[in-house]
Amino acid sequence: MKFMKIGTKPDTFYTERAARSVVSDVPSDLLIQINSISYVLHKFPLLPKCGLLQRLCCDSGDLEKMNIELHDIPGGEEAFELCAKFCYGIKIKLSAYNFLPAYCAAKFLEMTESVDKGNFVLKLEAFLNSCILEGWKDSIVTLQTTVKLPDWSENLGIIRKCIDSIVEKILTPPPQVTWSYTYTRPGYNKKHHHSVPKDWWTEDISDLDIDLFRCIVTAVRSTYMLPPQLIGEALHVYACRWLPDTTNIRPPLDQNSDYNHDETLMEKNRRIVDTIASMIPGDKGSVSVGFLLRLLVIANYLGGVSPVTKTELLRRSSLQLEEATVNDLLFPSHSPNDPEFYDIDLVLALLQSFLVIWRRQSPAAAAENSHHFFRTIRKVGKIIDSYLQVVARDANMPVSKVATLAEALPDMAREDHDDIYKAINIYLKEHSDLSKADKKRLCRILDCQKLSPEVRAHAVKNERLPLRIVVQVLFFEQERGSNSKAAVTSHRLPGQLEQLSSSRKQTSTTSRGEDHAAKLRLGGDDEKLSRGEGTRRTNNAVSETTNATGKRDIYEQRKRSEAKSAVEFTERRAVNRGEIQVEEVNMGREIRELGILSAGSKLDASKMIQKGSRSSDHGRDKAKDR
Repeated sequence: MKFMKIGTKPDTFYTERAARSVVSDVPSDLLIQINSISYVLHKFPLLPKCGLLQRLCCDSGDLEKMNIELHDIPGGEEAFELCAKFCYGIKIKLSAYNFLPAYCAAKFLEMTESVDKGNFVLKLEAFLNSCILEGWKDSIVTLQTTVKLPDWSENLGIIRKCIDSIVEKILTPPPQVTWSYTYTRPGYNKKHHHSVPKDWWTEDISDLDIDLFRCIVTAVRSTYMLPPQLIGEALHVYACRWLPDTTNIRPPLDQNSDYNHDETLMEKNRRIVDTIASMIPGDKGSVSVGFLLRLLVIANYLGGVSPVTKTELLRRSSLQLEEATVNDLLFPSHSPNDPEFYDIDLVLALLQSFLVIWRRQSPAAAAENSHHFFRTIRKVGKIIDSYLQVVARDANMPVSKVATLAEALPDMAREDHDDIYKAINIYLKEHSDLSKADKKRLCRILDCQKLSPEVRAHAVKNERLPLRIVVQVLFFEQERGSNSKAAVTSHRLPGQLEQLSSSRKQTSTTSRGEDHAAKLRLGGDDEKLSRGEGTRRTNNAVSETTNATGKRDIYEQRKRSEAKSAVEFTERRAVNRGEIQVEEVNMGREIRELGILSAGSKLDASKMIQKGSRSSDHGRDKAKDR
């Protein structure tokens, strides 16, 4: 920071009874009142240098002691005192912090060369051109002080000169930057970096008022000399500098908070959000999707932000949704009417906007970018399913919102349903009191045919799932096995073989292939399954049986026996849980709805219904005995 010293005499100003005076043997003959301060001074040093005071004294006549009021002097009493000390020859120190008020006050008092040679205005202009405008931080500090005197600064051209100086330095190639700047990013140490970072200027200009910051960024963009990513970085730094951090704010907002009652601060932040959003370059990738989402969350939190701004931020965020991470989407809800912590409604709106934009593509563009869209929608599907696994742990998260978001994804967005199964399993674990209707609503999203073998094995033994889903998984496996012998041996569920081990002991030597596979940890559950190990052991067991018998009809007999045992096991499990308490007609209709009786299946629906009824009665009798 540069400064200039003027004058040689010591400071003899002193205060007595709300009046500022100068130590002198000559009695005072000039009283100047500025606001609540009275300056008791002398005509002889002030009038020769101040054209305004000369005219005022001439107009008031030849009075022995003049009384002049200067309440409208720019900069107030502090700026006037600098001018008065200059007239007395008292030593003063000028810097970027006090230059502007002193310059405006000197202009107001008409301390120009036409009044006296070597006057105050000339010296101040020389300091401006040789020191302030040549420096980096001096120009920024001076520009910052113009907020208090906007009209004078604009009329005197100070704002324009400072902005031009700042923009010129920003456009300087980094290797030619020789002045001091602020750069406090984590991991950056100037001592160990000889090269100047490309965004070296962003932190210093973030100290400016939003209107001045906008003027600088607009001037830099108009030159087209910097890439849009640098403009976006400057906007990001400014937002981090001034806007509140809403990631840790939990609704409902504290009604006694000073922040909530400071409407001036709230209005200032609304203006910052609107201004920054309007300055974001149109180039995709100029700012990160995390930054766009943060602006959107802050806009919702502040309230009163322009709807146009919110809509544009939502659109821009959805365009880059595939670049987002789960942490980018984990923002809290700031609505006092929503009991849940996470704002899942905003994520749903984001996903819907993403789908609308892609569906609006012309057929030609869609055909040309079909591969890109397919890859993008799969990425978005992974992100949404991973997000659901996190919000499922929220104890206050309604099942309707989880199901709505999960159903919003089109079928092509999920290559498999393993991730959504994990999310459902976590939700069922954290919400153990969920009704059967809500469980069905949540689980109807699952496509059991798109589950991996390991996940299907976990689903068969998952006590939290509705019986309908378990039966679906079992019969999808059975139907897959009926198509080919190879499919049976390569895709048999380890969990199913474990439950049917008693049947296999009577028909073959497959007991040696009894399942010892580890259980897969799904969604924080304590069950874990080792991928592929159970399948390998099953293949060995079946191969041994096939080699020992060598007869094709043995396999068919075993298949029917296993299917029958699977149904009996499912019914026994349901009886113990008290879930099979429906009439035979309802059970038959549910089986037909599931489509579990295919042309190649050997199972008899009437026998299954009868077994279900007998098992249910037997379970109720045992409960009575206990």
